[in-house]
Amino acid sequence: MAIADTTRDGAPVAAAAPRKPAAGALWTRAKPLVLAMIVPLLLLAFWQVATTQQWTRLIPTPAEVAIYMIDFAKGGIYDDAYSATLTTHLLASMSRVYGGFLLAALFALPIGMLVGRVPTARMLLDPFLQVMRPIPVTAWLPLSMILFGLGAKSAFALVCLGAFYPILLNTIFGVRSVDPKLFEAASMLGCRGNAQFFKVVLPAAAPSIFTGLRLGLGLAWFVIVVGEMTGVPQGLGAVIMDARTLSRTDLVICGMIVIGLAGFLSDRVVVMVGNRLLRWSPNHHG
Repeated sequence: MAIADTTRDGAPVAAAAPRKPAAGALWTRAKPLVLAMIVPLLLLAFWQVATTQQWTRLIPTPAEVAIYMIDFAKGGIYDDAYSATLTTHLLASMSRVYGGFLLAALFALPIGMLVGRVPTARMLLDPFLQVMRPIPVTAWLPLSMILFGLGAKSAFALVCLGAFYPILLNTIFGVRSVDPKLFEAASMLGCRGNAQFFKVVLPAAAPSIFTGLRLGLGLAWFVIVVGEMTGVPQGLGAVIMDARTLSRTDLVICGMIVIGLAGFLSDRVVVMVGNRLLRWSPNHHG
Protein backbone atom coordinates (compact mmCIF):
# COMPACT_ATOMS: atom_id res chain seq x y z
CA MET A 1 0.00 0.00 0.00
CA ALA A 2 1.49 3.32 -1.15
CA ILE A 3 2.01 5.99 1.48
CA ALA A 4 0.77 9.45 0.44
CA ASP A 5 3.15 12.38 0.74
CA THR A 6 2.43 14.64 3.68
CA THR A 7 3.45 18.08 4.84
CA ARG A 8 5.13 18.77 8.17
CA ASP A 9 1.68 19.20 9.68
CA GLY A 10 0.62 15.77 8.47
CA ALA A 11 -1.73 17.03 5.76
CA PRO A 12 -1.68 14.97 2.56
CA VAL A 13 -0.15 16.52 -0.52
CA ALA A 14 -1.43 15.68 -3.98
CA ALA A 15 1.18 14.07 -6.20
CA ALA A 16 2.34 16.31 -9.06
CA ALA A 17 1.01 15.17 -12.42
CA PRO A 18 3.62 14.60 -15.13
CA ARG A 19 3.92 17.57 -17.40
CA LYS A 20 2.81 17.17 -20.99
CA PRO A 21 3.87 19.46 -23.84
CA ALA A 22 1.16 21.98 -24.53
CA ALA A 23 -0.63 21.66 -27.86
CA GLY A 24 -0.02 25.35 -28.47
CA ALA A 25 3.74 24.92 -28.10
CA LEU A 26 3.77 21.98 -30.52
CA TRP A 27 1.78 23.95 -33.08
CA THR A 28 4.12 26.92 -32.73
CA ARG A 29 7.07 24.68 -33.56
CA ALA A 30 5.32 22.86 -36.39
CA LYS A 31 3.55 25.85 -37.95
CA PRO A 32 6.45 27.12 -40.14
CA LEU A 33 7.02 23.63 -41.59
CA VAL A 34 3.30 23.00 -42.14
CA LEU A 35 2.77 26.32 -43.89
CA ALA A 36 5.92 25.88 -45.98
CA MET A 37 4.67 22.51 -47.25
CA ILE A 38 1.23 23.69 -48.41
CA VAL A 39 2.25 25.27 -51.74
CA PRO A 40 4.65 22.44 -52.79
CA LEU A 41 2.01 19.81 -51.97
CA LEU A 42 -0.65 21.70 -53.93
CA LEU A 43 1.72 22.02 -56.88
CA LEU A 44 2.55 18.31 -56.63
CA ALA A 45 -1.16 17.42 -56.59
CA PHE A 46 -1.82 19.61 -59.64
CA TRP A 47 1.15 18.03 -61.42
CA GLN A 48 -0.17 14.55 -60.64
CA VAL A 49 -3.67 15.35 -61.90
CA ALA A 50 -2.42 17.12 -65.03
CA THR A 51 -0.21 14.21 -66.07
CA THR A 52 -2.55 11.33 -65.17
CA GLN A 53 -5.47 13.03 -66.89
CA GLN A 54 -3.23 13.62 -69.92
CA TRP A 55 -3.68 17.37 -70.02
CA THR A 56 -0.17 17.19 -71.41
CA ARG A 57 1.70 14.18 -72.75
CA LEU A 58 5.14 15.78 -72.71
CA ILE A 59 5.53 16.06 -68.93
CA PRO A 60 6.23 12.86 -66.93
CA THR A 61 4.34 12.07 -63.75
CA PRO A 62 5.84 12.83 -60.32
CA ALA A 63 6.42 9.10 -59.76
CA GLU A 64 8.38 8.80 -63.01
CA VAL A 65 10.53 11.80 -62.08
CA ALA A 66 11.12 10.36 -58.60
CA ILE A 67 12.27 7.05 -60.09
CA TYR A 68 14.65 8.81 -62.44
CA MET A 69 15.93 11.01 -59.62
CA ILE A 70 16.93 7.84 -57.74
CA ASP A 71 18.70 6.55 -60.84
CA PHE A 72 20.35 9.95 -61.37
CA ALA A 73 21.63 9.82 -57.80
CA LYS A 74 22.79 6.21 -57.42
CA GLY A 75 22.02 4.31 -60.64
CA GLY A 76 20.79 0.74 -60.87
CA ILE A 77 17.52 1.43 -62.72
CA TYR A 78 18.12 2.74 -66.24
CA ASP A 79 21.92 2.54 -66.37
CA ASP A 80 22.23 5.21 -69.04
CA ALA A 81 24.88 7.92 -69.48
CA TYR A 82 23.45 9.97 -66.60
CA SER A 83 22.91 7.20 -64.06
CA ALA A 84 24.74 7.76 -60.75
CA THR A 85 26.22 11.06 -61.98
CA LEU A 86 24.33 13.48 -59.73
CA THR A 87 27.23 14.02 -57.33
CA THR A 88 29.69 14.70 -60.15
CA HIS A 89 27.46 17.28 -61.84
CA LEU A 90 26.41 18.90 -58.57
CA LEU A 91 30.00 19.36 -57.39
CA ALA A 92 30.98 20.84 -60.76
CA SER A 93 28.15 23.37 -60.57
CA MET A 94 28.86 24.17 -56.92
CA SER A 95 32.49 24.97 -57.72
CA ARG A 96 31.38 27.47 -60.38
CA VAL A 97 28.57 28.96 -58.31
CA TYR A 98 30.59 29.49 -55.13
CA GLY A 99 33.74 30.48 -56.98
CA GLY A 100 31.90 33.02 -59.11
CA PHE A 101 30.01 34.30 -56.10
CA LEU A 102 33.16 34.81 -54.05
CA LEU A 103 34.87 36.60 -56.92
CA ALA A 104 31.82 38.83 -57.39
CA ALA A 105 31.83 39.68 -53.68
CA LEU A 106 35.57 40.39 -53.82
CA PHE A 107 34.96 43.10 -56.44
CA ALA A 108 31.46 44.30 -55.51
CA LEU A 109 32.03 44.96 -51.79
CA PRO A 110 34.95 47.42 -52.08
CA ILE A 111 33.47 49.12 -55.16
CA GLY A 112 30.11 49.47 -53.42
CA MET A 113 31.68 50.94 -50.30
CA LEU A 114 33.73 53.35 -52.42
CA VAL A 115 30.73 54.50 -54.48
CA GLY A 116 28.52 54.77 -51.42
CA ARG A 117 31.05 56.68 -49.32
CA VAL A 118 33.05 58.89 -51.75
CA PRO A 119 31.03 61.39 -53.84
CA THR A 120 33.73 61.63 -56.54
CA ALA A 121 33.75 57.85 -56.98
CA ARG A 122 29.96 57.88 -57.16
CA MET A 123 29.97 60.51 -59.93
CA LEU A 124 32.68 58.60 -61.78
CA LEU A 125 31.37 55.02 -61.54
CA ASP A 126 27.65 55.10 -60.83
CA PRO A 127 26.47 56.21 -64.33
CA PHE A 128 28.55 53.49 -66.01
CA LEU A 129 27.33 50.82 -63.58
CA GLN A 130 23.69 51.84 -64.04
CA VAL A 131 24.05 51.55 -67.82
CA MET A 132 25.65 48.11 -67.61
CA ARG A 133 23.30 46.73 -64.96
CA PRO A 134 20.20 46.14 -67.15
CA ILE A 135 22.12 44.04 -69.69
CA PRO A 136 21.04 40.42 -69.05
CA VAL A 137 23.58 37.71 -68.45
CA THR A 138 22.38 35.86 -71.57
CA ALA A 139 23.50 38.81 -73.68
CA TRP A 140 27.04 38.35 -72.38
CA LEU A 141 27.13 34.68 -73.42
CA PRO A 142 28.67 35.17 -76.90
CA LEU A 143 31.24 37.67 -75.61
CA SER A 144 32.23 35.42 -72.71
CA MET A 145 32.93 32.57 -75.11
CA ILE A 146 35.05 34.90 -77.28
CA LEU A 147 36.96 36.30 -74.33
CA PHE A 148 37.38 33.15 -72.23
CA GLY A 149 36.77 30.39 -74.74
CA LEU A 150 34.49 27.40 -74.46
CA GLY A 151 34.39 25.70 -71.09
CA ALA A 152 34.51 26.39 -67.38
CA LYS A 153 36.12 29.84 -67.54
CA SER A 154 33.18 31.30 -69.45
CA ALA A 155 30.70 29.70 -67.04
CA PHE A 156 32.66 31.04 -64.10
CA ALA A 157 32.68 34.57 -65.57
CA LEU A 158 28.92 34.56 -66.27
CA VAL A 159 28.08 33.38 -62.76
CA CYS A 160 30.36 36.09 -61.34
CA LEU A 161 28.59 38.71 -63.46
CA GLY A 162 25.16 37.52 -62.34
CA ALA A 163 26.07 37.76 -58.65
CA PHE A 164 27.94 41.08 -58.95
CA TYR A 165 25.15 43.65 -59.21
CA PRO A 166 22.92 42.54 -56.29
CA ILE A 167 25.92 42.65 -53.95
CA LEU A 168 27.09 45.98 -55.37
CA LEU A 169 23.72 47.78 -55.20
CA ASN A 170 22.89 46.60 -51.69
CA THR A 171 26.34 47.60 -50.47
CA ILE A 172 25.92 51.08 -51.97
CA PHE A 173 22.47 51.38 -50.44
CA GLY A 174 23.68 50.27 -47.02
CA VAL A 175 26.63 52.66 -46.95
CA ARG A 176 24.59 55.65 -48.16
CA SER A 177 21.79 54.94 -45.69
CA VAL A 178 23.93 55.33 -42.57
CA ASP A 179 22.25 57.84 -40.25
CA PRO A 180 24.33 61.08 -40.05
CA LYS A 181 23.59 61.23 -36.33
CA LEU A 182 25.78 58.17 -35.88
CA PHE A 183 28.78 60.11 -37.17
CA GLU A 184 28.03 62.94 -34.75
CA ALA A 185 27.76 60.52 -31.85
CA ALA A 186 31.00 58.79 -32.87
CA SER A 187 32.82 62.14 -33.06
CA MET A 188 31.63 63.05 -29.58
CA LEU A 189 33.08 59.75 -28.34
CA GLY A 190 36.44 60.45 -29.97
CA CYS A 191 36.01 58.32 -33.08
CA ARG A 192 37.06 60.40 -36.08
CA GLY A 193 38.51 60.09 -39.57
CA ASN A 194 39.02 56.64 -41.08
CA ALA A 195 38.09 54.97 -37.80
CA GLN A 196 34.47 55.97 -38.43
CA PHE A 197 34.38 53.79 -41.53
CA PHE A 198 35.20 50.64 -39.58
CA LYS A 199 33.29 51.48 -36.39
CA VAL A 200 30.26 53.27 -37.84
CA VAL A 201 29.79 52.69 -41.57
CA LEU A 202 30.51 48.97 -41.78
CA PRO A 203 28.38 47.93 -38.78
CA ALA A 204 25.47 50.12 -39.91
CA ALA A 205 25.66 48.87 -43.51
CA ALA A 206 26.16 45.21 -42.58
CA PRO A 207 22.44 44.19 -42.77
CA SER A 208 22.16 45.56 -46.32
CA ILE A 209 25.45 43.94 -47.28
CA PHE A 210 24.23 40.53 -46.08
CA THR A 211 21.00 41.02 -48.02
CA GLY A 212 23.09 41.68 -51.12
CA LEU A 213 25.17 38.56 -50.49
CA ARG A 214 22.01 36.52 -50.12
CA LEU A 215 20.55 37.87 -53.37
CA GLY A 216 23.86 37.47 -55.16
CA LEU A 217 24.21 33.82 -54.20
CA GLY A 218 20.62 33.17 -55.29
CA LEU A 219 21.28 34.75 -58.68
CA ALA A 220 24.49 32.76 -59.01
CA TRP A 221 22.40 29.58 -58.89
CA PHE A 222 19.86 31.26 -61.17
CA VAL A 223 22.38 31.84 -63.97
CA ILE A 224 24.31 28.57 -63.66
CA VAL A 225 22.27 27.05 -66.50
CA VAL A 226 23.23 29.94 -68.77
CA GLY A 227 26.82 29.75 -67.59
CA GLU A 228 27.03 26.06 -68.40
CA MET A 229 25.72 26.58 -71.94
CA THR A 230 29.33 27.39 -72.87
CA GLY A 231 30.33 23.82 -73.67
CA VAL A 232 31.26 22.48 -70.23
CA PRO A 233 31.08 18.67 -70.04
CA GLN A 234 29.84 18.49 -66.45
CA GLY A 235 27.38 20.50 -64.37
CA LEU A 236 23.66 20.66 -63.70
CA GLY A 237 23.19 23.29 -66.39
CA ALA A 238 24.99 21.11 -68.91
CA VAL A 239 22.74 18.18 -67.94
CA ILE A 240 19.62 20.29 -68.45
CA MET A 241 20.80 21.52 -71.85
CA ASP A 242 21.71 17.98 -72.98
CA ALA A 243 18.37 16.68 -71.75
CA ARG A 244 16.57 19.40 -73.70
CA THR A 245 18.38 18.33 -76.85
CA LEU A 246 17.50 14.68 -76.20
CA SER A 247 13.87 15.50 -75.24
CA ARG A 248 14.48 14.00 -71.80
CA THR A 249 11.91 16.00 -69.83
CA ASP A 250 12.36 13.82 -66.75
CA LEU A 251 16.06 14.68 -66.62
CA VAL A 252 15.32 18.38 -67.14
CA ILE A 253 12.96 18.35 -64.14
CA CYS A 254 15.49 16.43 -62.02
CA GLY A 255 18.14 19.05 -62.78
CA MET A 256 15.72 21.84 -61.89
CA ILE A 257 14.83 20.20 -58.58
CA VAL A 258 18.49 19.72 -57.63
CA ILE A 259 19.34 23.34 -58.48
CA GLY A 260 16.36 24.55 -56.42
CA LEU A 261 17.32 22.48 -53.39
CA ALA A 262 21.01 23.43 -53.62
CA GLY A 263 20.11 27.11 -53.90
CA PHE A 264 17.73 26.84 -50.94
CA LEU A 265 20.34 25.20 -48.72
CA SER A 266 22.94 27.78 -49.75
CA ASP A 267 20.53 30.56 -48.86
CA ARG A 268 19.87 29.00 -45.45
CA VAL A 269 23.61 28.95 -44.73
CA VAL A 270 23.92 32.67 -45.56
CA VAL A 271 20.88 33.43 -43.40
CA MET A 272 22.29 31.51 -40.42
CA VAL A 273 25.66 33.23 -40.72
CA GLY A 274 23.94 36.62 -41.00
CA ASN A 275 21.70 35.95 -38.01
CA ARG A 276 24.69 34.96 -35.91
CA LEU A 277 26.86 37.92 -36.90
CA LEU A 278 24.06 40.49 -36.81
CA ARG A 279 22.26 39.49 -33.62
CA TRP A 280 22.78 43.03 -32.35
CA SER A 281 21.01 44.66 -35.31
CA PRO A 282 17.26 45.40 -34.94
CA ASN A 283 17.08 45.94 -38.73
CA HIS A 284 18.22 42.45 -39.65
CA HIS A 285 15.57 39.78 -40.01
CA GLY A 286 16.71 36.51 -41.56
